[in-house]
Amino acid sequence: MNVLRRNKVNKLIKLIATAILEEVDEEICAINKKKLWVRKWIDRRDKLGATNCLLKELALEDPKEYFDSLRMSESCVKFLLTKIHTRIQRKDTLLRSAIPAITKLQAVLYFLATGCSLRTLTHIFRLGKSTISEFIIEVCEAIYESLREFIKIPTTTDWKIIENGFQKQWNFPGCCGAIDGKHVVIKAPPESGSLYYNYKETNSVVLMAVVDYKYCFSYIDVGCNGRVSDGGVFRNCSLYQELENGVLPEGHVLVGDNAFPLKEYLLKPFPGNRLTLQQKIFNYRLSRARRTVENAFGILAARFRVFEKPIPYSPEKVVKIVKTCCALHNWLRQTKLQNRQYEYTVDTENFEEGAIVPGNWRNEPQSLGMQRLPISLSNRSSQRSTDRREAYANYFVGSGSVPWQTRMIH
Repeated sequence: MNVLRRNKVNKLIKLIATAILEEVDEEICAINKKKLWVRKWIDRRDKLGATNCLLKELALEDPKEYFDSLRMSESCVKFLLTKIHTRIQRKDTLLRSAIPAITKLQAVLYFLATGCSLRTLTHIFRLGKSTISEFIIEVCEAIYESLREFIKIPTTTDWKIIENGFQKQWNFPGCCGAIDGKHVVIKAPPESGSLYYNYKETNSVVLMAVVDYKYCFSYIDVGCNGRVSDGGVFRNCSLYQELENGVLPEGHVLVGDNAFPLKEYLLKPFPGNRLTLQQKIFNYRLSRARRTVENAFGILAARFRVFEKPIPYSPEKVVKIVKTCCALHNWLRQTKLQNRQYEYTVDTENFEEGAIVPGNWRNEPQSLGMQRLPISLSNRSSQRSTDRREAYANYFVGSGSVPWQTRMIH
């Protein structure tokens, strides 16, 4: 009896195993049929996509063209990949192989560097358009998180280092940075009405930034909608509240242009054309220190041509793209991995001729996707603010004068 039962059990096991194998075969056939729906030219990504073909050739044969394509050297790309690999690499599935992390990173860097369309990225990297759209923000978030140490609010020690830098390099004591802002043009979100509609008759979010003496962003605030009126742009940014609450060391200042109000912690030029010699010298000395932020924004827009035209994403996603570009800008200006011979140069001064020599970033086409803030119409300023500006003006024609300043204002 036991032998008969054992034989019946074995037959039953064989029947179950056969049924399972048949189901597995059917699933494999279904998977293979699904794979036939993938466009054949995309399926050849591993052999003919930019990662394993064009970019590999450029890295070996034309490093300058590789640099221009991704705005960084190959060593920088490899280092960045090690920082974000685990965050962006997915596992293979039965349906398809996961897109390599290097391909995702290169596609996003190419997008930021050129501002090209998703269709162009599809053709170059042989990826689906919807797939690219999904991972662009994912990779941007990973890059920003991995580089946050390069763009954080300065500590008390950091402020002191920055102040020393402005004193030694730009002859402007007590300065902790140059402030400026830009309207980053976006495509109007659905059903947003005039919420993001600005004075230039475009839709935008505002990027407000403080830049240190080395042309790096030490503080950024991005996301304020572009509809805010001229005098309200600054007041509606979180940076304004930080400054009002005393984020700067006591007695220190930022320098800005006429888009900003005169504050005890924020100096701006004397307005008008009929200025005294002392006022002209003050304006020159202030503009000399403020040139750091002008060059920083200029290099940012020249390096990342995604700012060349309206960014076709929601405001929330645009904020993430902008933050990523700022973090990359800071890292690339500081890392020793970057190839300096291909980097953009900044404005310099020819003291003998009394002229400013433009940096080569000015040779790039003007970015229509990044617009200036309007001039502030507010003439109200406290007496203490006015006194502080007058004190600096007196200092610059007295003990704080430099030999070439009179020559430069003429």
